[in-house]
Amino acid sequence: MSLEVPLGLLAGAALGWGAWLALAPIWDTEVLSRSNFRGRRLPVGGGLVLVIAVLAASAGVVAWRVVVGELPGVRPAELAGIMAVLGFALLGFLDDVLGGSGVRGLRGHLQEAVAGRITTGMLKLIGGFTVALLCVAAVTSGSVIQTGIDLLLVAAAANLANLFDLAPGRAIKVAVPVFAALALAWGSGTGLFVPAVVVGAALGLLVPDLRERIMLGDTGANPLGAVLGLAVVASGAEPTRVVVCAVVVLLNVLSEFVSFGRLIDRVPPLRLADRIGRRP
Repeated sequence: MSLEVPLGLLAGAALGWGAWLALAPIWDTEVLSRSNFRGRRLPVGGGLVLVIAVLAASAGVVAWRVVVGELPGVRPAELAGIMAVLGFALLGFLDDVLGGSGVRGLRGHLQEAVAGRITTGMLKLIGGFTVALLCVAAVTSGSVIQTGIDLLLVAAAANLANLFDLAPGRAIKVAVPVFAALALAWGSGTGLFVPAVVVGAALGLLVPDLRERIMLGDTGANPLGAVLGLAVVASGAEPTRVVVCAVVVLLNVLSEFVSFGRLIDRVPPLRLADRIGRRP
């Protein structure tokens, strides 16, 4: 495994925790206050921490490469990862702050659009596919069909992470083993540095998230899922990307009919892992 993966995790965790502390003055602002699954008012938009961590870590790496003469300072996969974090975090933040229509699920947003009402969720959907296309174009040069599959994979992965972010720490707990699998499969490649920083920064937020001091929100869950999907696109072979895309899309469709939370509660090992660290 490349040293960039563990270094990215460590840097992300340190920067994430530091950003969480540095942003303390803004967490109590009313515009960021939302009710969690228990009805408690908490600051949302914790994903801003992920954005800061990625920008700081990437700037540090680029500066180091310039100093030692390693050019170009930014690799295509890293540039795509930074775009994914910034783009999906912005879209998620708009939904966190301006959303509130009460519309849930893809069907709900599509029904509102048909009725002539554009929700922030629909804007996020359209913007998500746009950002995914830009990111995919930066790391691949496949056929039109494969490009379509890849951008669907990234966009669907971003949404899937958001679907898991309905209980404290759940999205992060899901992302960590997924990232571990990617690191074991492709850790020697160049497409995992930004995902490593993002997952590390999310781990830096895990305790505040579990203790219900902040919510990751769409601002954090969407880029967390997007960079994991992008890592598959940047490092995986085409058949692998097709299979992963099918699985991720299937889970998104399944979420329209089944509650992931209820499924987790019905499987004792998953229920135990889901509740570790959470308030009773």
